[in-house]
Amino acid sequence: MTDRTAEWEQLRAAYLKPASQRAGTTARGMHHIALLSSDLEKTIKFYDQLLEFPLTELFENRDYPGSTHFFFDIGLGNQLAFFDFPGLGLEPYSEVLGSMHHLAISVERQTWERLKGKLDAAGVETQIISDSSMYFSGPDGERLELISDPLGEMYGNQIG
Repeated sequence: MTDRTAEWEQLRAAYLKPASQRAGTTARGMHHIALLSSDLEKTIKFYDQLLEFPLTELFENRDYPGSTHFFFDIGLGNQLAFFDFPGLGLEPYSEVLGSMHHLAISVERQTWERLKGKLDAAGVETQIISDSSMYFSGPDGERLELISDPLGEMYGNQIG
């Protein structure tokens, strides 16, 4: 394994400013992130019923007739969206440069523990890291993390 400590220190020195010196962001928040679904109903059952992210909308994708665009509430006005593209013959999830590694969603600790039980009961394999991060795969292999740390914090460090 390569020791990159010096590189990280150089990048911190060049770009990471104390919160009091940072300019405000131009973003208002994450409107939605869109993933791909191979099975509309399977995806709805997983996210709406198992993870308890309510389905908020479902309509035809404006860019591809016959494709569905559907959304789930992940809190604070943020949405997790999906497209299905029937007939396109899309390949299964693959980690490639420029793509998503995983999606981390913050939940209260009590909810984290309840959802862990639901995932276990549904036979979804999970991996726990640092007692606050639970990693697992969605219905199409997408990597997900439920993290019980508050927004803006990770493993005791302020990240926001």
